[in-house]
Amino acid sequence: MSIEQIQSQFALGIDIGGTNTKFGLVNQRGEVLIKDRLKTTDYPEFIDFVDELYNKIKPWIDEYAQDAVFKGIGVGAPNGNFYKGTIEQAANLQWKGIVPISNIITEKFGVPVKVTNDANAAALGEMMYGAARGMKDFIMITLGTGVGGGIVSGGKLVYGHDGYAGELGHSIVKPGGRKHWNTGSRGSLEAYASATGIAITAKKMRAEFPDSLLNNYHEDEINAKTVFDCAEQGDEIAREVFRYTGQKLGEALANFVMFSSPEAIFLFGGVIQSGKYITEPAKMYMERNLFPIFQNKVKLIFSELDEADAAILGASALVWA
Repeated sequence: MSIEQIQSQFALGIDIGGTNTKFGLVNQRGEVLIKDRLKTTDYPEFIDFVDELYNKIKPWIDEYAQDAVFKGIGVGAPNGNFYKGTIEQAANLQWKGIVPISNIITEKFGVPVKVTNDANAAALGEMMYGAARGMKDFIMITLGTGVGGGIVSGGKLVYGHDGYAGELGHSIVKPGGRKHWNTGSRGSLEAYASATGIAITAKKMRAEFPDSLLNNYHEDEINAKTVFDCAEQGDEIAREVFRYTGQKLGEALANFVMFSSPEAIFLFGGVIQSGKYITEPAKMYMERNLFPIFQNKVKLIFSELDEADAAILGASALVWA
C-alpha cells in the first residue's frame, strides 16, 4: 500500500473508561488527526452517550472524508467482547448487563464497528504502532485504576472460545487475600498491582509506621503518585509499598510467562510512572519464580506508546487488524 493510500484512509478510535471516554481520528500510520474526550459518567443511558459522541465526531468525519475514506470504528472497553460486539457485566461501568455497542454505534454512524477490551486494544496498538512491531508473542499488562491483560500468540490476539480470554488482572495471586472492591473476589492481581491497590497497601502500611512521610497526607490524597513522591524523598515505607506491589506483580508475571512463553511483557498505564520502584522488584520476583528454562529470556518493557494517545491508537488499530 502506498503512502498516499495510507494517508487517504482514517479510522475512529474510541476508548471507553469508567470515568472518561477518549476518542479520535487516526490514519493508518498511527497519526492522531484530531481528538477529544467526554465524561462517561455523565450518561446513565448508553444511547445518550452514543448520541453525544456522534454530535462531537460527525463534523470531524465530514471534514476529513472530503479527502480520505472513513474505514470504520474501533472501540476498547472494559469487558468488550470481540466476537459479539458487546460490553457484558462491566464492573467499572454504569451500564449494566449486556450492552450491544457494536450494533448501536454502527446504526448511528453507518460504518463497521469492532469491539474488544481495553487491554487487548492496547496490545494491538503496541503491535501496530509501538515497541512490539514485528513481535509474534508478547503480553500487554495495563496498570491503571485496574489491571488488564492482552495476550498475543503467533501474531494474533488470544480471545478464547467466547471472547473473554486475557483477564489477567483477575487472576489470583494471594488465595484468600484482599477483597476486590467490585468483584468481591479475594487475592486478585488487580487488588494489589493497580493504582487502587497501591493506595490500599499504602494506607495499611502507613498506619503501622507513624514516622512515614505518607502520614503527611489526608486519607483521600493517598494514591500511586503520592506514594511515588514519598519514595523519591527516601521514605522507606513508600518504597516498601512499591516493593510489595512489585512482588505480587512479578509472581503473577511468572505464571503468565510459563503458560504462554512470550518474547516480552509490555507494561502500560499510569502506575509505570513509578519506574524502577515497581519494575525492579517485579523483574526480580518474576525471575525467582520461573522454571529454569524460562529464566532470563523474557524482556520486561515499558510501552512506547504515548499514554495520552495510546488508548485511541489501540482502539483504532482494531479497524486495520
